[in-house]
Amino acid sequence: MEAENATMKHDTTMYRITPMVLSLFPLVCAASCGGGSKDQGAEQIIAMERAALDRWGKGDPQGYLEIDAPEITYFDPTLEKRIDGLDSMKAYLTPFAGKFKIDRYDMLSPKLQRHGDAAVLTYNLLSYVSQPSGATVTVRWNCTEIYSLVDGKWKIIHNHWSYTKPELKQPSPE
Repeated sequence: MEAENATMKHDTTMYRITPMVLSLFPLVCAASCGGGSKDQGAEQIIAMERAALDRWGKGDPQGYLEIDAPEITYFDPTLEKRIDGLDSMKAYLTPFAGKFKIDRYDMLSPKLQRHGDAAVLTYNLLSYVSQPSGATVTVRWNCTEIYSLVDGKWKIIHNHWSYTKPELKQPSPE
């Protein structure tokens, strides 16, 4: 009987503790299940991207080249085909060094989707460029980049730029 009472007492205590434990579960999970690390990874990658954009706006393509992986692939709307590899990216971007200036930019709605050692960063970019006439031109971009952990560092393995809502040429009547 004494063992039965001890079991009942133990069971009653469990029922009192369970709601408290359940109410703390989301907090404990957020702290220990890696919820914060995903945010840190997102913050780190977005900060890297902003730093590369800052340098790009000053005519310095090296910011991107430093975070590109050796096997980088690259598309943009001014190219006829994909660029493959870091050496090809250097050959493509280096001639742009010091040849342009972007007054400012807005990175809109950056979203990072992380899956293990890979992460997809998407955002819209508005680039503001002053013209000699004094007018400012706004160029609207879509950006998709795939980052991967390479030797413990986040690197871009694929980069794809496109214009946001480009004006498409109408076919000429024949």
